[in-house]
Amino acid sequence: MDDAAREALVEAAQLDWSTAALDAADRALCAYADKLTRTPAEMTEADVEGLRVHGFDDVAIHDAIQVISYFNYINRVADAVHVDLEPEMTPYPRD
Repeated sequence: MDDAAREALVEAAQLDWSTAALDAADRALCAYADKLTRTPAEMTEADVEGLRVHGFDDVAIHDAIQVISYFNYINRVADAVHVDLEPEMTPYPRD
């Protein structure tokens, strides 16, 4: 994939990962991140198995959980203290 195609894919994923042309493993990881972010109490072993079938091992899954959780945490901290976005940043749409 050339740089322009990679940049277009990143932009599409930032807008809506569910409609971006992601491969199956990336789509599974994004779905996992989305669920962990929006409905963490609904996470089950089946969600982890969904990553394993796409080739993620326990170390990769643990790493993903740490990154997803950290970003959720730090975004909530920033929201709580009303941190202003950098000028080039656009607000993340909230449901």
